[in-house]
Amino acid sequence: MRSPGSFHSVRSNAAYCQTGINTVRLVRRAVAGMDKHFRIATYNTHKARGFDLRIVPERIVEVVLELNADILCLQEVMNVTAGRSNYDQAAEIQRALPGFTCAFGSNRQYRGGSYGNLTLSRFPLLSTRNHDLSRRRREPRGVFQTEIEVAPGQLIHLFNVHLGTGHMERRFQARRLMNAEVLCQPGLHGPRLVVGDFNEWTHGLTTRLLRSQFQTLRSPHKTRSPHTFPGLMPFLSLDHCYYEPPLHLESTKRWRSRKALLASDHLPLIADFTLAA
Repeated sequence: MRSPGSFHSVRSNAAYCQTGINTVRLVRRAVAGMDKHFRIATYNTHKARGFDLRIVPERIVEVVLELNADILCLQEVMNVTAGRSNYDQAAEIQRALPGFTCAFGSNRQYRGGSYGNLTLSRFPLLSTRNHDLSRRRREPRGVFQTEIEVAPGQLIHLFNVHLGTGHMERRFQARRLMNAEVLCQPGLHGPRLVVGDFNEWTHGLTTRLLRSQFQTLRSPHKTRSPHTFPGLMPFLSLDHCYYEPPLHLESTKRWRSRKALLASDHLPLIADFTLAA
């Protein structure tokens, strides 16, 4: 039996993926000629529980495939390999994307397995690290860091974030997020890209600190970020994307297909980038 926090190893055309906080061991392929344009999507899957309250990971898979993203940052994913098949969500999503490498950041044990953030990439995924942002007496939360080579010799530092729902909890997490152990690590070479569910519907401390260092998405011709929650009638901007040069934002879109309306209580957020040479 696998340990509760493990995610079974996966072989794909590009890599051998082992999750957790350990470095992903890769069998590297040649990456010459890899395009510097890429699409990233962030999506809180809500444990694959839809608006009909049924847990159906197949619907999440269908939405993920619709996005046509090169990099996926998913939150609230169950990674339970023993027991009910609809709890083995991380593996089911990865099986649907055989050309991707994957890594799972566990935030807590859950039903004999684990629960947390899942990152998948069409590009080589070089290393991983899970940062604990949990506040005492609140639900465990984390940010999952990966280094991705989107073009030969061109790295991005990707942070897949899921913050808490409490006001004081998020203030605590904002300070942890911006310290020298997470986003402000010394020696990071290459741009940072910070995406996920920030659970902040006002311009709180998290938003102010991130906007002081990063650029962020805007809806076309609007001053506010795209509304992604609740899925059926979204009026809150909980999901965000923060980035810095030499990343250049080409376009952004909230994905609101018929399948996405039912699959989770959040809608996916898509961003198309160019990484300048």
